[in-house]
Amino acid sequence: MHRLLTTIAIACAATLSLPARAAAPQQTVRIDAAARATPFPHFWEQMFGSGRAALSLREDYRDDLRAVKRVTAFRYVRFHGILDDENGVYGEDEHGEPVYNFTMVDRIYDGLLRNGVRPVVEIGFMPKKLAANPDALHAFWYKPNVSPPKDYDRWDGLMRALAQHLVQRYGIDEVATWYFEVWNEPNIDFWGGVPRQASYFELYDHTARALKSVDARLRVGGPATAAASWVGDFLAHAAKEHVPVDFVSSHGYADDTAENLFHSDAPVPEDDRVCRAIGKVRGEIAASPLPHLPLFWTEWNVPGRDQLRDTTYVGPALANTVRECDGLVDMMSFWTFSDVFEEGGPSPEPFNGQFGLRASGGIDKPSYYDFALLHQLGDERLANRSGDVIVTRRKDGSLAIAAWNLVDPGTHGGPRTLRLAFDHVPADASVTVQRVDDGHGNVLPVYARLGSPRYPTMAQVAQMNAATALPPPAQERLDHGVLTLELEPDALVLVTVAGH
Repeated sequence: MHRLLTTIAIACAATLSLPARAAAPQQTVRIDAAARATPFPHFWEQMFGSGRAALSLREDYRDDLRAVKRVTAFRYVRFHGILDDENGVYGEDEHGEPVYNFTMVDRIYDGLLRNGVRPVVEIGFMPKKLAANPDALHAFWYKPNVSPPKDYDRWDGLMRALAQHLVQRYGIDEVATWYFEVWNEPNIDFWGGVPRQASYFELYDHTARALKSVDARLRVGGPATAAASWVGDFLAHAAKEHVPVDFVSSHGYADDTAENLFHSDAPVPEDDRVCRAIGKVRGEIAASPLPHLPLFWTEWNVPGRDQLRDTTYVGPALANTVRECDGLVDMMSFWTFSDVFEEGGPSPEPFNGQFGLRASGGIDKPSYYDFALLHQLGDERLANRSGDVIVTRRKDGSLAIAAWNLVDPGTHGGPRTLRLAFDHVPADASVTVQRVDDGHGNVLPVYARLGSPRYPTMAQVAQMNAATALPPPAQERLDHGVLTLELEPDALVLVTVAGH
């Protein structure tokens, strides 16, 4: 709890300092290599979201998965639609009796495991023949059914059959490492039950009990809500009804409104909304009858307007989120790792502000390289007061430092000089520097030089990725214990200092 309160205080202090930080042309940050260290698990890069389940069968999806796994600690993937009719999971025979078919489920999960990634099994959406309302279709291009089941005995049977099949195929030791998340964002239009909350709790109760009846080691949780909602009510319900819960999940994006996230019209900067929402939910868990449950933030991203997700803005926004959320959340799932994604239909062009780290066709965006840089941070964090720097130590004793110049959309921040002044390292220690900025890891100028083709050829994709691949780290030395960095707007830099 002490670390939780400290982290919240640091995040609040960072929020208050944002205007001064953006205006400062030069900043000096002292880094004490002997400072107190705390564990720094890489909670931001172990889970990613993706387009619906059936897309995972495609080679371009799997290419992107492998590419992201090469530069991150990618362990889990979450997607919608494992029960959708395109996967043929549930049907009924001529007598109206349930018929199960897990062929496509096997192909989907086999493909993930073959590539070293495990599923977060999001339970949804509703098979048409099991739906109370077969016409309750969501507006997504692939039109999932969001109805409650017509018969909870049949729903329970499907859940037991699915769990039994997975355990039989993969073994309980494997499936016990997965997570089963009940539905997606039931507090908005992804759930057609009436009333929404009470009917979702009924769905959760049946699902959790059915899964646990197969094996108590299966891990189930929720409520997977949009905008950090329902968590307190969900945990109170689960405790009262003795329903199993192994983890809490919710969602929140940087461009969700403060009203939706906090039920207040008090202004909260977009840079701080995700972690502020996570802190709120962590507090609700702590105050609940189940205060020690892990928290998974199973969807988040930076603002989506103005195609920001294709730009260098993602790097400093991501790094700032990592800085603020440290100690508050067990895993965060960036939505998504790939633009193989069809909620609005197939992507019409490579760069239209989609969520992923790789654009359609396997083109590496700046965010891909941003995650690659932050992956190199150590597993211990050293205390420092800066709102623009994360200092870590690796197992070999070297320091890995992320620094950035976050310039919010619509503001007029400029370049900034950052002086890193080190204590307890040799005054001329060797250092390396890598960066993502306008001229490093940024595909948009390269794409423009190619004429912005709507359908890039494979040769053009290869050319873009070759042009943006990060070069070997620049070799430098400290000057009397100081490293001076020039940071463009929305630059992200990784500095390493050799261990001694």
